[in-house]
Amino acid sequence: MAHVTIAHDYLTQRGGAERVVLRLCEAFPSAEILTTVYEPRTTFPDFARRRIIASSAERIGPLRRHVRALFPVIPMLLRSLPPAPGVLVASSSGWAHALRASGPKVVYCHNPARWLYQPGDYFSALPAPARSIVAAALRPLRRWDRRHALSASVYLANSTNVAQRIWQAYGISARVVFPPVGIDDDGPVEPVPGVEPGFFLTIGRCRGYKNTRAICEATERVDTARLICVGGLPRGEWSSKILGLQGVSDAQLRWLYANASAVVAVAREDFGLTPIEGHAFGTPSIVLRAGGYLDSCVEGLNSYFVESDAVDELAAAMRSFRADRFDAELIRKHAQRFSRSAFVAAMRSVVESLGAGDATAPSKPVESRVP
Repeated sequence: MAHVTIAHDYLTQRGGAERVVLRLCEAFPSAEILTTVYEPRTTFPDFARRRIIASSAERIGPLRRHVRALFPVIPMLLRSLPPAPGVLVASSSGWAHALRASGPKVVYCHNPARWLYQPGDYFSALPAPARSIVAAALRPLRRWDRRHALSASVYLANSTNVAQRIWQAYGISARVVFPPVGIDDDGPVEPVPGVEPGFFLTIGRCRGYKNTRAICEATERVDTARLICVGGLPRGEWSSKILGLQGVSDAQLRWLYANASAVVAVAREDFGLTPIEGHAFGTPSIVLRAGGYLDSCVEGLNSYFVESDAVDELAAAMRSFRADRFDAELIRKHAQRFSRSAFVAAMRSVVESLGAGDATAPSKPVESRVP
């Protein structure tokens, strides 16, 4: 196989996209990683075993903690990185697809940059006039971004939802390759002290589009409900029924998935890994009938759908939800479609299809139909 270089927007957190990069490392074990900023203290420790080449921004300590401050200078930062040797496999939800490549470029897109193409969601905490100003200021970056998206040889989407967004943003018809479950269901398990089984579980950073606040408010309205929020709690006064956890280990996360009544996920997600991770443990989910959940969740088999993220509807779903109506073994079986081995095989096949990988310049985008 050709030499492969992996790229990712930034390695400063422990999220689903970073877990995908770890799986790309399994597919291409000798690949180095290009990124704008690498902060080993706040991302997965597994990256410490890889050769990572970061941009000049890494020398500025505060930027490693506040990556969004980089947005206006992204083009300059990417120019400071060397062209990727061989085949570039870019894991991108922001700008990794704009990195230079000496050979073919494969983009695995988690979403076209949300801050460029969905500013209403991304900057939802700002007042409406400020959002309008930000949207106007981003127009030059959108033009720059579209130009570099078209430099890809192959564009992949992590869901049919994201494939549609890629078409809308770039006019590229992307093939769907589902991301893998991020956490093994057969690894070490460690109970979380003071937590009894039978809780609802939601996982995600406290950003507006994750709708964690609505889940918390719904929990407060249901007498029997308890909620664990991994990633922290939104601001506000919450009762003892709601517990926020940060810094959860993988062993504790396995215990939480296995002992939850349901994973609750009502974000406007590009794909949404957390319900699938719960499914790998036989745990059903309560999900929004939208976005990436439509690819991975089957009503009555592994999921209970809600039509909106309205607090009243979420509370009604929590009130009527019965975990014993679901077959844990069937849930686990369906989750195998999203295994690590399936993802690794798919990505290796894509790279192998490019041939020797000794091209001196990226080819034109390959049009691939969404299955």
